[in-house]
Amino acid sequence: MTANPVDALPKGVFGFTRAFKAPRALVWKAWSEADRLKDWWGPKGCAVTVAGLEFRPGGFFHYSMVFPGSPPMWGRFFYREIAAPDRIVWLNSFSNDGCGITQAPFGIDFPLEVQNTVTFTERDGVTTVALRSLPHGATIEQCAVFEGMFESMQGGFGGTFDQLGAYLAKS
Repeated sequence: MTANPVDALPKGVFGFTRAFKAPRALVWKAWSEADRLKDWWGPKGCAVTVAGLEFRPGGFFHYSMVFPGSPPMWGRFFYREIAAPDRIVWLNSFSNDGCGITQAPFGIDFPLEVQNTVTFTERDGVTTVALRSLPHGATIEQCAVFEGMFESMQGGFGGTFDQLGAYLAKS
């Protein structure tokens, strides 16, 4: 895993980078097709169910994550920009089962929406995926909470990208 040093990014921007020994076309499909997303997206230990995927600007990826013994946690991507096969930009939020935005279920004042930009570059059969995240429409307090969660987010995205790596190795 290669995580970007905090000082290499503007204040308030979370970054995570990982290289995969897989062609960019395959990595892109893993991010853009429902049957593939369900196999790797989300924290380790949860099962993801795709409620819907409209992979286009203005479309949604609506999903639930279920951990053993817990009720479903819903999330959604609202796609803002798709530039195949280079970049995807989306607003990520927790949601209800109807795809409406909801507050984070972990009881802190986390931003309602986080803008994510993921880029894909390939060199010699290795695809580097770089994720950048920042609060969208958040209060100063919510931005501070977001920044305070960077260490936890490193672990969370580390687990998610571990799952992506395992998925790509099988594909």
